[in-house]
Amino acid sequence: MSTHKPIGPVDATKVPRFAGLGTFARLPQIDAVPDYDIAILGVPFDGGTSFRPGARFGPSAVREASRLLRPGYHVELDVIPVEMAQVVDAGDVACTPYNITRAIEQIEEQALPLLAKDKRVIAIGGDHTIALPMLRAVNKVHGPVALLHFDAHLDTWDTYFDEPVTHGTMFRRAFEEGLLIEDKSMHVGIRGPVYDKDDFLRDHEFGFQIIRSTDIDEIGVAAAIQKVRDRLGDTPVYLSVDIDVLDPAFAPGTGTPEMGGLHSRELLRLIRGLNGINIVGADVVEVAPAYDHADITSLAAATLVFDMMGLMVNGPQSFAEAGEDELEGAAV
Repeated sequence: MSTHKPIGPVDATKVPRFAGLGTFARLPQIDAVPDYDIAILGVPFDGGTSFRPGARFGPSAVREASRLLRPGYHVELDVIPVEMAQVVDAGDVACTPYNITRAIEQIEEQALPLLAKDKRVIAIGGDHTIALPMLRAVNKVHGPVALLHFDAHLDTWDTYFDEPVTHGTMFRRAFEEGLLIEDKSMHVGIRGPVYDKDDFLRDHEFGFQIIRSTDIDEIGVAAAIQKVRDRLGDTPVYLSVDIDVLDPAFAPGTGTPEMGGLHSRELLRLIRGLNGINIVGADVVEVAPAYDHADITSLAAATLVFDMMGLMVNGPQSFAEAGEDELEGAAV
């Protein structure tokens, strides 16, 4: 737990947002502070994608879009993440673009040292394959977690072209490896056609509940938030957001867009409705900037990362209070 006064982002009233550091929200780099609470980690791997490639450029695009943020007071969450916790940019994972098996080993190896009981990581992908090594790393610190998965797709298929680990199979592997609390995990935003009607039966066998985009049309966002909160309870949660949960009108820059997705405001309300949940790790994935327009997909992802920072600070473990306790103990 960080015990020093947090070092925040570059002051936008002194250095314009289009200038200065290229880190996420112009936060300090990890080696510029003595300790940290939340690390933003780029994972530029897209070797597991099945359609349009390019998410390897997601971390840099999201960081650039984050210049538009004012990462101070979060009005809806009533929190100032960068003052209550030390948030840093941990740079990018260095992993091979040629071998999926070796890449996910490298991602886990480089994410694990950043994690602790009192340290969180928010990963910026990359394609959704990266969620598997991130879950493996989180499990080594926290044990099995509930998975809250925002996506157009289930991502619990078995193989693609005989490959067991891809951006559409990783949550099946996670279930098989015992990484998930199966009676707590759920998908939100699912839509579009699938390969087989039984895909949903198998997904249910893995312990997932589903809130489809059309369900939100019928029950509304508030009821969907309550369903999620009831399902998660007070369990540790890994939050994974595939940007294609948004309709292509709001997120064209992604590898496998599907019509009929969430609107930006709906997704933000759903995410912010998690305030107080015990989020121990998170990712935002599948931003492919080559297909983007006016950076709207990258900006959506950057906004979600800032929201995740606020959710982590507002979680059951208060970084500010824990830091004060440690300082008092040290003084004694």
